[in-house]
Amino acid sequence: MNDNTTDTYSGASPSPLTQRPLAERQFRTHDGESLFYRHWPATGPARRGAIVLFHRGHEHGARMAHLVDELDLPDFDVFAWDARGHGRSPGQRGYSPSFGTSVRDVQTFVQHIVGAHGVAEHDIHVIAQSVGAVLVATWAHDYAPKVRGLTLASPAFKVKLYVPFARPGLALMHKLRGLFFVNSYVKAKFLTHDPARIASYESDPLITRPIAVNILLGLYEAADRVVADANAITLPVQLLISGADWVVHHKPQHQFFERLGSAVKTKTVLSGFFHDTLGEKDRAPAVQAIREFVLRLFDEAPAPVDRRGAHLEGETAEESRALAAPLPALSPRGLYWSLTRAGLRFGGGLSEGVKLGHDTGFDSGSTLDYVYRNVAQGKGALGRAIDRNYLEAIGWRGIRQRKIHVEELLRIAMERLAEMHREVRLMDIAAGHGRYVLDAVLASPVKASSILLRDYSEINVRDGRALIAEKGLEDVAQFVQADAFDRMSLASVTPRPTLAVVSGLYELFPDNEMVRRSLAGVGDAVEDGGYLVYTGQPWHPQLEMIARALTSHRQGEAWVMRRRTQVEMDQLVEEAGFRKIDQRSDEWGIFTVSLARRTEH
Repeated sequence: MNDNTTDTYSGASPSPLTQRPLAERQFRTHDGESLFYRHWPATGPARRGAIVLFHRGHEHGARMAHLVDELDLPDFDVFAWDARGHGRSPGQRGYSPSFGTSVRDVQTFVQHIVGAHGVAEHDIHVIAQSVGAVLVATWAHDYAPKVRGLTLASPAFKVKLYVPFARPGLALMHKLRGLFFVNSYVKAKFLTHDPARIASYESDPLITRPIAVNILLGLYEAADRVVADANAITLPVQLLISGADWVVHHKPQHQFFERLGSAVKTKTVLSGFFHDTLGEKDRAPAVQAIREFVLRLFDEAPAPVDRRGAHLEGETAEESRALAAPLPALSPRGLYWSLTRAGLRFGGGLSEGVKLGHDTGFDSGSTLDYVYRNVAQGKGALGRAIDRNYLEAIGWRGIRQRKIHVEELLRIAMERLAEMHREVRLMDIAAGHGRYVLDAVLASPVKASSILLRDYSEINVRDGRALIAEKGLEDVAQFVQADAFDRMSLASVTPRPTLAVVSGLYELFPDNEMVRRSLAGVGDAVEDGGYLVYTGQPWHPQLEMIARALTSHRQGEAWVMRRRTQVEMDQLVEEAGFRKIDQRSDEWGIFTVSLARRTEH
């Protein structure tokens, strides 16, 4: 069972909406909330897999319960949650701390099903509708789960807001007023033609009509990102589109489908259907299509899409090459970025952080350590104001969240090693100044027997050794100059590490062959059953600004990054002999941190 979850059994009884027995349960999320869910066990002679249902906005899991019988899949368990702030789950109605929090709830729920109910992740098929479909699509993009497939019904990638400029207006009001709630304008008769569904919607006391403005805005932001970068999703996907939808726009749904990186994908436009696709009056053809898709995937599981060669061809390779190509100096974009660089040079004369970026590279260990400290410095009030604005850039906020996640997963790995009565021998192959490693060690109740920090930069080694002394860890920690891409150097490390970390390194190099060589060395070094914490960057909203205006640590070259999708990063790590067991992602989907375990040779 996942350490962050609990399973509370509250009895089994026939469900009023299905013929199957129903168990009502709870699971504990990453932040301690206990969310409600329903479980209908398989009734066939042997369980074949599981179906997980995610309801649309304003509703709850019971409103999808009719699918349990209608799908006619007796060999499958069926699960349906009530999202945070909905149905019988706790929390202010229609509220979640953030859209990213709800996406992580999806991850935690699936982990709970795997751990508490013994269903393998690859034996899970997900069916989600409307807002639930956007949550699931974002989860598939950011976390790269290995479920069997996804069925997305009328995903709410773009809600029809009939008031002009509603979205920027809501954003401005949110900034000025803080949290407030927006009531749904949608009447039940515009959701479905089914009189029974209309009546039950209007009388259901668990329907949640308000939605928190932060969730509505977060829904839009996540949907824009996922539709634009749908190629990162490689799972089999079935998309159902309601042809007469009053609630959401069709165009982003079609764009999402066209951009999907899935080898297996199907799209069906259901003529005349309103938004409640799976609750429409004549839904039998849609339900039958889902059943056939599920059985097809379970009869013969398709091979996963191999992304290990994505540095040679594909969207991220093309994107990276385009960013590396110089712009004509007198073109509008060329002039724009020339002015931006000039502004940064001016800022570097006042802001300590901008100056450090110009001196050592904006991707250097020195810059990252400055960003971690997050203390604005500069010449006078103006310099400090410029520096504060620089430190609050979304990329640097993501970097600081990445540090928190790295430290969290390092501590989890250390505790797991202690539970197995194994020594914690920690190695960071490109530590920068090593601050996140040393902070994690000091915050853990588990004592490390050895800490080896490595980095290629003489400056980082010098400053990292000073930091070791400042933290009082000279007795267990050492810092050496070494190449993170030298397989033999990594493989010959003694004593052999039981926990390795590579943070913020591979994101700086587009070539997967270099990364494979490095990971192979880490795989050679780490003992069987040991752990690896690794980072990824599947998305970044400021790629062009970074490439056109910032310089890297490599002798002042432009800082051009090639994004790696989470699927690609996980496949490279798996090839080196590790299996991912946990993951974190920031609120914006920029940086991920994963924990993997070394499998036996």
